[in-house]
This record gives sequence, structure tokens and C-alpha cells, in this order.
Amino acid sequence: MNETPVFAPPDSSSALPGETRPVDLAFLARQTGGDRALEEEVLRLFARQASILGNELRSQTDCEIRKRSAHTLKGAARAVGAFSLADQALRIEEEPENPAPVTALLREVETVRDYIASLLR
Repeated sequence: MNETPVFAPPDSSSALPGETRPVDLAFLARQTGGDRALEEEVLRLFARQASILGNELRSQTDCEIRKRSAHTLKGAARAVGAFSLADQALRIEEEPENPAPVTALLREVETVRDYIASLLR
């Protein structure tokens, strides 16, 4: 099994030492067995799901529904290696009545989606 990332991170020459990317590509490669087509499909599906759940969290006022949506997004984010996004979703899960974590999560969703789009060009 090949555990090196299939995708080359965009602008990798300008990355700072220790800088984290929105999606851990080495983790994703391990999850998909290094299958590039599968990685692309997983990233496309995740970007779509993150957008849908982010919009749901933005408009939802029911705390139980907010917790469930955040929990779903957290699991999906962890499965693809979007760990910072998963952490933001966990904050909503823990404080579903607080709007501040939703704002931070929506920013992170956009960051992850932009990153995925740069990989799939």
C-alpha cells in the first residue's frame, strides 16, 4: 500500500515549516489506499457535504438539530483529514446555542472548499 499523498499540495514551495493545510493529504492517501480517483471523489463529495451542512448550521436555531449536523460534519471532516474543520464542528456540538463557533466553522468550510478546489483543477 502506497501511503504517500497522490495530490501535490498547491504552492508547496511557499509553505512554511510546520504549516498545516486544510486537508491532511497523507492521511487521506492512507484512507483511500492511495487511489487517486477515489481521493478526488471523496474530496468532491466532502466539499459538497460540508457546504450543505455549513448552510444548515447557519440557518438552524434548534440546538438538537445543530448538534446532529455538527456531529455529522465532524465525522466526515475527520474521515478525510480536515481536522481543523472537525475541531470547529466539535465546538458547535459542545455549545449549540452559541453562534460564534458557527461563524468560525463557516470560515473554515470556505477554506477547506477553496483548498479542495485548488487540488482538483
